[in-house]
Amino acid sequence: MVRSLASGSAKQRGLVAQVETGEISTRARILDAALKLFSRYGFAGTSVRQLARAVGLRESSLYNHFPGKKAILEALIAEHGPASSLQRLETARYRALAEDPAGFCRQYADDLLRLWGDPHEQLFMSLLMAEQAHMPELRDLFAEQLFAREQQRVIEYFRGFERKGLVRVPDVREAARLFQAGMTFIRIEFYFLQRSPVPHAKIVTAVRRFLKSYLVLIGAERAGRAKRK
Repeated sequence: MVRSLASGSAKQRGLVAQVETGEISTRARILDAALKLFSRYGFAGTSVRQLARAVGLRESSLYNHFPGKKAILEALIAEHGPASSLQRLETARYRALAEDPAGFCRQYADDLLRLWGDPHEQLFMSLLMAEQAHMPELRDLFAEQLFAREQQRVIEYFRGFERKGLVRVPDVREAARLFQAGMTFIRIEFYFLQRSPVPHAKIVTAVRRFLKSYLVLIGAERAGRAKRK
């Protein structure tokens, strides 16, 4: 999905406002330039001199903001990586859905749809896919945060749903993993395996179809109807 910054995520809209008022920080400009350069030339193929030139700084001045390229990459991971998704699961918006498995799954899916369409996220994923084979520490960090911490938090939500009789599944852990796996498969299918961009409406339809079947499978829709009565 291609959207303008003005109609994008809250992060993007904040960036637009900063640009318009001249308040965007040098650190933010460095990160923005690094994301573009790393995704185009690779981490190893991008020099500190290139980064400095891209933001109009002297090379020595860039070191006032980051001690080196690795620190810049770590900052990009902190901003765009799975830790941000984990933080989202701790917000009041998600905690309010602790007794609404269907609402939780729909909110999670909607947030992923917005994230997938973020141009910065697309650049970051290109960088990740290209660099993880060459940087084991990057792969390990994502394995820990995405396939451990975030997954564990989703499993905890599902355990709460099961304790309250809101879902009926033989294995809570596998039910949560199946939900995340389904969303991941949709992303791979439409964002990584297509030769040309897929219309956003088509991706939304695929997500809605998956959610409809999945929620019936875990008994969440039945529980939701009973609760409304």
